[in-house]
Amino acid sequence: MNKIEALKQGDTVVIISPAKAIDHKYIQLVVQLFESWGLKVLVGKNAFGVHGYFSGTDRQRLQDLQWALDHKEAKAIITTRGGYGSVRIVDDANYTMFRNYPKWMVGFSDITVFHNLFHSKLKFPTIHAIAPLYLDRLAHSSEPLKTLRKALFGEELVYEVPKNPNNKWGNANGEVVGGNLAILCSLVGTSIDIDMDGKILFIEEVSEYAYQLDRMLQGLKLAGKLKGLKGLVVGGLTDIKMCEETFGVSPEELIMQVVSEFNYPVLFDFPAGHQLDNRALVLGCVYELKVTGLGASLKQIRNGTA
Repeated sequence: MNKIEALKQGDTVVIISPAKAIDHKYIQLVVQLFESWGLKVLVGKNAFGVHGYFSGTDRQRLQDLQWALDHKEAKAIITTRGGYGSVRIVDDANYTMFRNYPKWMVGFSDITVFHNLFHSKLKFPTIHAIAPLYLDRLAHSSEPLKTLRKALFGEELVYEVPKNPNNKWGNANGEVVGGNLAILCSLVGTSIDIDMDGKILFIEEVSEYAYQLDRMLQGLKLAGKLKGLKGLVVGGLTDIKMCEETFGVSPEELIMQVVSEFNYPVLFDFPAGHQLDNRALVLGCVYELKVTGLGASLKQIRNGTA
């Protein structure tokens, strides 16, 4: 995996909305946040846009994405939210200038599309982190924002996670990849599918029925994506809906049924996903995962910064 420069005060970041439309107040909040960190902030001309569901037409969102990728001074691309829409423009962008002027791509949820592309095709790390959509409910001193700042400025990330009775004990070292489970599954077999062999897979999900969660995991298993993992880290399983198709087990038990035959550690309740406590992970970088009966830790070994 290639490296990207850590940010320093005075650097430039750019804000874009490649998917769902967002209220302008959230962009104002993220501008204020990054300026308080000593950064210069530029906003894409269509970041405030509205075109039906999206923050502009596909062409307008692509224009902002291309502007951000090509920007020679920017050190990070901050996406305002997920929703849906990234997959409609990801393959139409030109990434040549990005290779010459690499920068951090930051976001989660639908932005998993870009995490996949950056890891599979460009071989650059990315940051899975809180989106500006949540900033009106977070203090600047909150862990999601503190860890985002650490990730951008090249500081190591170390997480201690309380024990969960569903955890599977063990140790592993490997690159952490992944993101939103539904997005990962939708990209299997495409040109931006990611290689999961030898990796620690991170997944999170929101507002799905439990049987759909099972279907997605079974699909990954049938595609051979789960057998070669070094470890599995499960973040937020937010608003997973229960119904008669849940087979009488919890979402955590359902996941363990799918991966129980594999000999690697499994960690539940990692603080990342569709929740306010959405802490930063530098995807594409090496972490050490330890899971015991007393709790677990996920420690960054290499942070991907030059």
